[in-house]
Amino acid sequence: MLLDAQHLGAFYDEPLGQITRRLIARRVRIAWPDVRGQRLLGYGYAIPYLRAFQAEAERVAAFVPAQEGVASWPGERQLVAVGEEDALPFPDSVFDRVMIVHGLEAAESVRPLLRQIWRVLTGSGRLLLVAPNRSSLWAQVELSPFAHGRPYSRGQLDRLMRDSMFLPERWDSALFFPPLRARQLIRSGATWERAGRALWPRLGGVHILEASKSLYALAAPEKSYIPKVLLAPATH
Repeated sequence: MLLDAQHLGAFYDEPLGQITRRLIARRVRIAWPDVRGQRLLGYGYAIPYLRAFQAEAERVAAFVPAQEGVASWPGERQLVAVGEEDALPFPDSVFDRVMIVHGLEAAESVRPLLRQIWRVLTGSGRLLLVAPNRSSLWAQVELSPFAHGRPYSRGQLDRLMRDSMFLPERWDSALFFPPLRARQLIRSGATWERAGRALWPRLGGVHILEASKSLYALAAPEKSYIPKVLLAPATH
């Protein structure tokens, strides 16, 4: 069973979710240290990871697929759109960067989704994908939100990206501690992270992949969509 936005939001409010967010966000920030002047889209349930960029990027928006329910962010001023994964309500080439978190593993049809991501990215756009590692405990233990949906091996993701006109360029990983609610374990999460990265780098709970958009497409996108949401500049 897939988790909806409400359950994912509740997870990130609890201690296990907070350390999860911090550890993944640290690796995301290493991949994207500077997004000034950039237009950024978070797909799936990426809201916990978008907050760090809101005051820096030119524009920030989130898209939650309909099967994950409705999410509200960042309060009265809504920057969240909800709709179908194969019909993103944005014009072509509008985002410089797209981040997918809790999105790929929950997709009903992966290739049409990635086709849409390709369409809304600029020619020099970058995709950052956070996806569950099928070899890890995080893809198997029910407490983990990454245990819901389809996990991936690194080889599967590499092939999927290349088949979807993306070029994998940078691999990373996060979440080396077991996904348990034990207070002492959560407190030592950063220590587990350092040890895991050194000792078993392929066993992190999530793959973090940065890919570029390949312009050697064989055909133009099948459909053209009229934007249905208005993106406003992020404010401090």
